[in-house]
Amino acid sequence: MSEPLVHVIDDDEAMRQSLQFLLDTAGYAARTYESAIQFLDHVDALEPGCIVTDVRMPEMNGLELVRRLRTRGVTLPVIVITGHGDVPLAVEAMKSGVADFLEKPFDDEQLLSAVRAALDSKVADDRNDTEKQRFETMLAGLSPREQDVLRGVVAGKPNKIIAYELGISPRTVEVYRANVMSKTGAASLSELVRMALLAGF
Repeated sequence: MSEPLVHVIDDDEAMRQSLQFLLDTAGYAARTYESAIQFLDHVDALEPGCIVTDVRMPEMNGLELVRRLRTRGVTLPVIVITGHGDVPLAVEAMKSGVADFLEKPFDDEQLLSAVRAALDSKVADDRNDTEKQRFETMLAGLSPREQDVLRGVVAGKPNKIIAYELGISPRTVEVYRANVMSKTGAASLSELVRMALLAGF
């Protein structure tokens, strides 16, 4: 059984090199690709492991890549990274079945932890079970109005729309959102979305 390979897909050469260096240093074998198209050319002879892909790339973005992989029967876990705090993308990525979603800038340990969990499905399942219980408890501690705002956020709606639907001002939505971030300890919107989706919110 050959050691698992981390397939890194990013159109930014500096990012590819930095991720390859980080993974090599941590003892993981890594191979880089400059586009989703280039990666798909190798997909029929793919070594087992996991995939780390940027979301925003020319020609084909990371989410389109995830969909193509699913239709071709590729079941390797996928970790999606993005430089844009784009909540609708985070929601779409999690619903497409990606293993994790990281927002740049992330620290090295965050990425390595995501790779470790992706390569060891038992670790991932245990981690998800523990996190699911923790997130359910956290989300249960939100007020009904905070939960309403969170539902809007998870649906990818902008503050103005959430405010209109709830009959409150956009400023009040911002306050509720800040409360939700504070109560859940989420460091970013994408992390908050991941928590909510994992807890089945």
